[in-house]
Amino acid sequence: MTAKWMRALSAQFERVCQAYPGERLMLLLDIDGTIIDMRHMILAVLYAYDRTHATSYFERLQFADINVHENQVDALFTELNVPAEAQADILAWYLEQRWTPEAIREMHHPFRGVLDVVRWFQLQTNTTVGLVTGRPETLRENTLRSLNRLGKPYRVQFVDDLLYMNPGKWEEKVPDIKVAGINHFREAGYHVFAFIDNEPANLKTLATADPERDVLLLHANTVFESKRTRLPRGTVRGKEYRLAELIPDEKALPAHVQLAWHGVNDKANLRQFLASDVRWAEVDAMLEPTCRWVILRHDSFAATLLETNEQWFMLADVLDKITAFGRAIKIDFKAGGMLLDRVLEMVAERELTDDRLWFNANIEILMESGFKHLCLRHPEAIIQCPIDFLAPLIVAAPEQAHRTLQMLNDWGINRFSISWERPNLRELFDQMDLWNYQVNIYGVPDLETFLQAVLLLPRSVTSDFNFPQWHYYGHGSGKGGVHLAYRQTKKGDQYL
Repeated sequence: MTAKWMRALSAQFERVCQAYPGERLMLLLDIDGTIIDMRHMILAVLYAYDRTHATSYFERLQFADINVHENQVDALFTELNVPAEAQADILAWYLEQRWTPEAIREMHHPFRGVLDVVRWFQLQTNTTVGLVTGRPETLRENTLRSLNRLGKPYRVQFVDDLLYMNPGKWEEKVPDIKVAGINHFREAGYHVFAFIDNEPANLKTLATADPERDVLLLHANTVFESKRTRLPRGTVRGKEYRLAELIPDEKALPAHVQLAWHGVNDKANLRQFLASDVRWAEVDAMLEPTCRWVILRHDSFAATLLETNEQWFMLADVLDKITAFGRAIKIDFKAGGMLLDRVLEMVAERELTDDRLWFNANIEILMESGFKHLCLRHPEAIIQCPIDFLAPLIVAAPEQAHRTLQMLNDWGINRFSISWERPNLRELFDQMDLWNYQVNIYGVPDLETFLQAVLLLPRSVTSDFNFPQWHYYGHGSGKGGVHLAYRQTKKGDQYL
């Protein structure tokens, strides 16, 4: 079975949650070839050989060329026309270097998405992620240090008690070690509900030891050594770790992360929003050219010219709907001055309470006086500004950046927004969290990245909600005059 392995894992988790309420549940994973993509190590060690020995055997080797297990790297030598007389020395050097502390620390990289999956399970109630590996006990300290370095940006942490290692020598009885690992954690009081491993031989032994099929076996179809071993019946195979398959809908997400539907600037997007379970609607407010009406439009009239028959959507109409449906509104000010006064009047007329109000603007739009005025009128509302301009300073000069944030905080700004597209976003978020500032993440382009953003546990995430997988068809704010559209196909909804 090859399709939707993360969906099968999700279904298994839901089943055991219902069948074993209150029990300590555990997902077990292998490390090498399952969490760690060993091709990075192979490439780095072979490049290091060339540098150390002033050779050029591997200068043409690319990551995509590596399709062998780390124990079969000599198969690459023939493909690359490495002289036969040099192959034995290269292999000996490779075997000596590949498990050094430096190699484990610097050359190991995770498969895309796997640490997001680990993070999701670590956030679940009564649920733990454990590791069972054929690595020997002598590598315990370096293994944990390396895994936690890789896991830090994802807020994933692996602990000593949840790592079961090979008490014997390298490559000694590895399939039996996997069975011993399950038994070890069962004896510790965990209900193991699934095991992910890249080696069919390991999974075959696990299946033999579990005739009742209580544990869902998942084959990470990456690079593996035991190619001639057939997968046991009921094993689910997959290659990509995708949160969008694992998490069924927004109801499964952490409840304290507020979700805002971006760009509810027209009737169609408003209908989509009101049909969803999302609480917050974000709108882009500006004055039309005669300054009579507050309209909803992402782009200024200078950036996107007024169309001859352009139909304006009024802020008043959205506020009325928000009031009637008991929802909440996030208003992004595209100007200050008169616009700010008009918006506050409209909010007051509808008696919207502060717990349903969220205001956002660039600092040059409202400036100090505007933000302080908002805080005076609505002291319990969310008052936010983007701080992408501060990102380099947060990394390079954190103390100076912190002083700027404290100044903005004094203006009444109580939440700061960062684009998902910012380089070092995870590092920025960790620093903001360390300072105890509320953070909104915006600009997430699709469902997978939206879920990754939510699992960081910011205070809020703003998205277009163009997630056909969840039957959400947000079509964007109209930036640049462009909206997303969809069509029905046999494979499901697709973007036009």
